[in-house]
Amino acid sequence: MQKAQEMYRALVRTRKIGGSIVVTIPKEVADQEQIREDELIEVEVRKPRGDWFGAFPQLEIFSREEELDAHA
Repeated sequence: MQKAQEMYRALVRTRKIGGSIVVTIPKEVADQEQIREDELIEVEVRKPRGDWFGAFPQLEIFSREEELDAHA
């Protein structure tokens, strides 16, 4: 019997690092799904509809140092 897959949604901001556009998987989702570094995962990409400005006030902007530290 195959386990039903849960789908997690998160609104995340893209960042450019080198020649690539990257997104960060929220820690809560990574912990829940036991996602570790260098694993192959499936990602569905879609731009959100409507105006999301102010919808997630807890979403902070990454500083340049945080970006560099996270991908060192």
